[in-house]
Amino acid sequence: MNIDFNLYMNDIVKQAREDMERAGYTQLTTPEEVEAAFDKKGTTLVMINSVCGCAGGIARPAAAHSVHYDKRPDNLVTVFAGQDKEATAKARGFFTDYPPSSPSFALLKDGKICTMIERHEIEGHDPMSVVNKLQQYFEQYCEEV
Repeated sequence: MNIDFNLYMNDIVKQAREDMERAGYTQLTTPEEVEAAFDKKGTTLVMINSVCGCAGGIARPAAAHSVHYDKRPDNLVTVFAGQDKEATAKARGFFTDYPPSSPSFALLKDGKICTMIERHEIEGHDPMSVVNKLQQYFEQYCEEV
């Protein structure tokens, strides 16, 4: 049996993108979209998506469930590392003092980085511990909905 790797990966990427869209996140696929999203006033949660099975399979459910909370970000967006490279690079330019990490989360307020949850804080943890960490940051930086 011969499996086309690119077709296989396209299915995985498509599913990972759809997971985030169903959770209410807006896909940012160009540097211009990143710039426009990060220019918005208020708080913005950025999920740096990844096909990494070990951490991505924890981060996506955490991203979806974390927003069911009294305080949450005004804007939910996602860039896809390894897929939308220019958009991801533009987003990472805002994450000063943090090395590239995917999957990960960045919380911005008025376009400035407040905090990040990096891959090492996701991989090997259960989704609920990541949800709890995100919600602690929502409590600190976000307004009640």
